[in-house]
Amino acid sequence: MKTATIPSVRVEPEFRAQVEAVLTEGETLSEFVEASVRASVERRRIQAEFIARGLRSRDEARRTGDYVDAEVVIDGLQRKLDAARTRLAKTRK
Repeated sequence: MKTATIPSVRVEPEFRAQVEAVLTEGETLSEFVEASVRASVERRRIQAEFIARGLRSRDEARRTGDYVDAEVVIDGLQRKLDAARTRLAKTRK
């Protein structure tokens, strides 16, 4: 398959200097830009899937009338967070 290019982007010289300052040893600006674009594409894909799941869940809840109270969800998440913090504290001892 033939490769394609991503259009160049004009930026202020100060911003380019900031980007170049965070490059790892041996990393090129082009490699950084490609990795950044790939990461953004993946993040947007994951966000779109998350939203689609949420909309499907909303539609199913409306269809069935089966809802979970927000307080119940928050309480469950808080218990999971507390348990994780407890496990983490034990492993640090």
